[in-house]
Amino acid sequence: MTTRTEIRIAGSGGQGVVLAGVILAEAGLIDGLNVAQTQSFGPEARGGLSRAEVVLTDGKIGFYKVRKPTLLLALTQQSLDQYTKGIHETSIVMTDESLEVPEGLPEGLRVIRIPIMKTASEEVGRALTANIVAIGAINKVLSLISDTALKEAVGMHIPQGTEELNFKALELGAALVRSSTASSQ
Repeated sequence: MTTRTEIRIAGSGGQGVVLAGVILAEAGLIDGLNVAQTQSFGPEARGGLSRAEVVLTDGKIGFYKVRKPTLLLALTQQSLDQYTKGIHETSIVMTDESLEVPEGLPEGLRVIRIPIMKTASEEVGRALTANIVAIGAINKVLSLISDTALKEAVGMHIPQGTEELNFKALELGAALVRSSTASSQ
C-alpha cells in the first residue's frame, strides 16, 4: 500500500523554513522514500512569507505539490493565518505556543502548540536553531523517518562545527512533542 505524507512548513524569510524542508526531504531519501521538495518565498529575502513543502511516499509521486497537508508547521502569525485557510480536518497544525490559533478551523483538527522558539533560544542557546527544533518535533509526531537518517541529513546541511548544537536542537524538538499536552480544537 502506498502512503503519501504531505508537509508544509511556513514562516518568514530568515527562519530556515526552506532548509527545514530540504533536510526532511534528504532524510526521506536516506531512508529510501520517494520525495519531492518545493519552496516559495517573497521578494523580501528576510521577513517576507516563506514556505517549503515536502511530499514523502513509498510509491510514485504523480503530483509534487502539497494539496492536503498531513502536517502544517507555522512559525509566524502571518504564516499560521495564511495557511490554515481551507485546512483539511484531518491535518495536524503545529505552531509555536506564542501564536494565536485562528478562529473557525475545522472541528476535530489536531493543533499542537509547543515552545519551538523558546526552546531554540533558551535551551539550545541559539534562536537560529528553531527550524531544527521544529524538524525534531515534526518527525516525532509523524514517525516518518528514522532518527539515524534525520540526524545524518541535519549533519549534511549545517555549518561545520555546529553539529552538537543542532543535534541537541533535534532531540529537544522531539522531546517537546513527547512532553506536550497536544490539544485538539
